[in-house]
Amino acid sequence: MAIEQSYYPGLDGVIAAETDLSFLDTEQGEIVIHGYDLIELSKTNGYLDIVHLLLRGQLPNEDERKSLAQELSDSYDIPEVILDVFKLLPTSTHPMDALRTGISVLGGFDHDLANRGPEANRERAYQLLAKLPTIVSNSYRILEGKEVLRPKESLSYSANFLYMITGKEPTPLEERVFDQSLVLYSEHEMPNSTFTARVIASTLSDMYGALTGAVASLKGHLHGGANEAVMYMLLDANTPEEFETLLANKLKQKEKIMGFGHRVYMKKMDPRAQIMKEALAELSEAAGDDRLLRMCEAGEALIQKEKGLFPNLDYYAAPVYWMLGIPIGLYTPIFFSSRTVGLSAHVIEQHENNKLFRPRVKYTGPRHTLKS
Repeated sequence: MAIEQSYYPGLDGVIAAETDLSFLDTEQGEIVIHGYDLIELSKTNGYLDIVHLLLRGQLPNEDERKSLAQELSDSYDIPEVILDVFKLLPTSTHPMDALRTGISVLGGFDHDLANRGPEANRERAYQLLAKLPTIVSNSYRILEGKEVLRPKESLSYSANFLYMITGKEPTPLEERVFDQSLVLYSEHEMPNSTFTARVIASTLSDMYGALTGAVASLKGHLHGGANEAVMYMLLDANTPEEFETLLANKLKQKEKIMGFGHRVYMKKMDPRAQIMKEALAELSEAAGDDRLLRMCEAGEALIQKEKGLFPNLDYYAAPVYWMLGIPIGLYTPIFFSSRTVGLSAHVIEQHENNKLFRPRVKYTGPRHTLKS
């Protein structure tokens, strides 16, 4: 007699891995990264500090920080053949699909690809982090019929990333806010894309394969693509009152409203969203235009009142990116680029202590007996 096993749709609440990388402590409202709270780190430390923390297990000292920044800036450029591949893509290609293609092609230039050791994987992570801003920005520029833009090694990592997207060097405020957004997107325990990367890595596939699968996962509107959907929704209104009406109509039609709710943060606001809300206020004050902030606040109040749902990171990151001059099509590729360090750390951990993922199913189909 078969033993009845529990079924958890969407693996809700199922523990799928042991990790010392990160943990969502919803009771304390903390995102624990190697023992540190990511929310607190986002107020005091930059993205490269988080890169070092995730890949080396500790925060860097000043020399380590400078060494990491130099290593990345020395590797910003990508092989010309990757740019040639982008030119072959249909102009209708989604930027996430171009990113997925770019990562796959980049893997072909790794002459030590069969080496799954932790140090080899860390070097891949550094190479990916260095080159993804160039891949993200120039794949988009090529699809838009624009000239390729070369990175500026004199700029910081985040300043160069934003420069390559917008074509202009950012102000100190813009650089700081963008860097802070990368920190907040860098790692988040076990969302779908991270699980996807670990499942692929568990077959002992290489890091490029694992991250290519993660791109496909993150593209979906129920995961990374939500930030794009939020911005399009905001652009459908002009005032806080119009935005409230738009959301109210969506509620009446029982439409899913992007930017609200989270499978883990069910009874409180995503703490990352609060940080981006504050960043939006800073950008609004600097620009002398708080319309998007007021619209978002009005929408936040309405959804909380009507549905008891709170904003997630995408809800406030979307207008922040809009005010930074970032094209909507690049919101999710930026999310992925930031999350690459977390994904890479999970792939390294999976390879070091591997167990092939092989779940079972609850069969609901028929059983037939052939007549003899």
